[in-house]
Amino acid sequence: MVAITVSDRNDHSPIFEQTEYRETIRENVEEGYPILQLRATDLDSPTNANIRYRFIGESAVTARSAFEIDPRSGLITTRGIVDREVNERYTLQVEASDQGREPGPRSATVSVHITVLDENDNVPQFSQKRYVVAVREDVRPHSEILRVSASDEDKDVNAAVHYNIISGNSRGQFAIDSVTGEIQVVAPLDFESEREYTLRLRAQDNGRPPLSNNTGIVSVQVTDVNDNPPIFVSTPFQATVLESAPIGHSILHIQAIDTDSGDNARLEYRLTGTGTDTPFVINAATGWVTVSSELDRESVEHYFFGVEARDYGAPPLSATASVTITVMDVNDNRPEFLQKEYFVRLNEDAAVGTSVVSVTAVDRDVNKNARITYFLEDNIPQFRIDPATGAITLQAELDYEDQMTYTLAITARDNGIPQKSDTTYVEVNVNDVNDNAPQFLSPRYQGGVSEDAPPFTSVLQISATDRDAHANGRVQYTFQNGEDGDGDFTIEPTSGIVRTVRRLDRESVPFYELTAFAVDRGVPPQRTPVHIQVSVMDVNDNAPVFPADDFEVQVKENSAVGSVVAQITATDPDEGPNAQIMYQIVEGNIPEIFQMDIFSGELTSLIDLDYETRNEYVIVVQATCQFYPPPLFSAPFLSLSSSLILSLFLSVFLSLSTSLYLFLSISPSLTPSLISFSLCLPLSVCFSHSLCLFVYLILFLSLFHFLTLPLSLSLSVSCLFLYLIFFLPLSLSVSVLSLSLSLYQPLFSLFNSASLYLSVSLTICPAGSPLCVCVCVCV
Repeated sequence: MVAITVSDRNDHSPIFEQTEYRETIRENVEEGYPILQLRATDLDSPTNANIRYRFIGESAVTARSAFEIDPRSGLITTRGIVDREVNERYTLQVEASDQGREPGPRSATVSVHITVLDENDNVPQFSQKRYVVAVREDVRPHSEILRVSASDEDKDVNAAVHYNIISGNSRGQFAIDSVTGEIQVVAPLDFESEREYTLRLRAQDNGRPPLSNNTGIVSVQVTDVNDNPPIFVSTPFQATVLESAPIGHSILHIQAIDTDSGDNARLEYRLTGTGTDTPFVINAATGWVTVSSELDRESVEHYFFGVEARDYGAPPLSATASVTITVMDVNDNRPEFLQKEYFVRLNEDAAVGTSVVSVTAVDRDVNKNARITYFLEDNIPQFRIDPATGAITLQAELDYEDQMTYTLAITARDNGIPQKSDTTYVEVNVNDVNDNAPQFLSPRYQGGVSEDAPPFTSVLQISATDRDAHANGRVQYTFQNGEDGDGDFTIEPTSGIVRTVRRLDRESVPFYELTAFAVDRGVPPQRTPVHIQVSVMDVNDNAPVFPADDFEVQVKENSAVGSVVAQITATDPDEGPNAQIMYQIVEGNIPEIFQMDIFSGELTSLIDLDYETRNEYVIVVQATCQFYPPPLFSAPFLSLSSSLILSLFLSVFLSLSTSLYLFLSISPSLTPSLISFSLCLPLSVCFSHSLCLFVYLILFLSLFHFLTLPLSLSLSVSCLFLYLIFFLPLSLSVSVLSLSLSLYQPLFSLFNSASLYLSVSLTICPAGSPLCVCVCVCV
């Protein structure tokens, strides 16, 4: 048996079991999900029948994106997510290749149809993100205003969408057709209540489970119609304005509102019920009422008129309101007195509190601007004024003699800001009453009259004044009810001269104490006493009288020469010089044995008396009362008097700062031994034309060193300076009283009779003249 092996030749192509394949899958199956198993057979030997599968053709790219095929088994599986909405049907070309060699590989192809079944995996989507529709507020109910739509990429029941409103329709003004998406107005709209509605819509499919979209937004914008008239914010309108408000001043803001919009809400204002004299205007656009002319509260205080607000709608709507404007007072009127002057007469004895006069002022303003306060411009303590009523009363006693007339300046001032005032004058004339007694010029009068004066000799004159006027002040003098010296004196009633009535005798009545009266002519009259002392002056009408006609004196012999041997005295009833007795021996003293002191009457012996020679002397002594002035040098008290200094100044001004003085002082005294001379060399420093400092040395030369104190302070008053100043033009000036204070300090003494003194003197006097000659007499 012969075995013949026939070598296979690849002469057969693979054959699929079906000419085409169809399969369905659900979208969104998981990756690697098996879809279809392909099989192809090959009659050739295994080497020529090793079949491999792959996608070929134009669909290969699309196929590989969603599916993959096992090259050995031919199993088709999902490669990724399969989305029906992306591709619902796939047509794949699959090749089966046998991998043969002789003469080459052979293959076969087959079409594979895969249908993707829908799953409800898509949410409905609205055609617009936001729907906007404008609707008039007067739209009729059940009118369609908008149709919305939403699409679903799914199919069939999964793509069937229905609609509903889920928010924004709380008042139920809108309804939506669930199938068509038609939105209707089912209730009246009001632009003024709500101008825009935002509806949130839901689009939901019929899938299982259903999917929905809640993002649908519909903005329904309600458009206005002129269905509302203007409304004033507040009515009636009331305002106040100062009468001083300038033109253009804003007083009141008229405000009205219109709940419409646009021109339907745009308003214009106008005043109603006004006349040409109404001082106000209104801004048609803003509603501000302003002053258009000057105001005067005193003329018109209240204004009443109307205001209208009208919109620009078609047709326009309007509203009216009343306006009241009160003009407030400003202090533009000053108080005015009813009289510019008042004249009043008042007795000086009027009691404190007496009403004098009431002044009245009026002010056309009101309230505090018209509240007037009265006051006195000057503080006159006798009067006061009530600040509220203007009543003037007396608050202190009057005295005609101090002041006869008072002029009161009364000011009425209001309480406005700024304050205004007016002034009137009240002239008060004081009537005199006899309230003052005569007053003597001296509390006591003294006079003297010689005892040998003839009758009706004038002794003195008394004088009194009375501060009252007219008859109340006319004074007469009298001794009535007084003391007239037992009729020795009389007084002239008009002049007040006191005269003697008869001849007086000093030795009988040396002085008189009189009492006189000054009496006025008032009703009742007032009288004032005064004491008058009249001294009767002595005349030498009495001779000295010795106590006896003869004096017998016993003297011892051998008495010392100059001893007093007797004291002779005589008396004289006169006084003063008339009673000054001088004694002298007029007979029996030749030769001169005795000497008599002319004043004391002492008799002294001038020789030794010797009884054996002569035991008796008879001398006649005369006492004389006639006064002889003693010699100047014989008056002891005159040696203690101040010296009279006559000084001659000769000054030559060298400049404004230095001066050279030559000072010569001659000091004669009534005592011959007190004569001194002074030489002064000063240095002057002038600080100004009126103030100079003098430093000078004074050399006193005197017969006796009369400056005994170590430090002497003297105050000198220069009584009269006569300056003769020579310059061009020539002038003559007389200075007033000047005062100089000097301090003298002894430096050393010369021979116990001359001293050198340093004096520093500050003198206020005119300075600066080129030549000055001064003559000064000082005590």
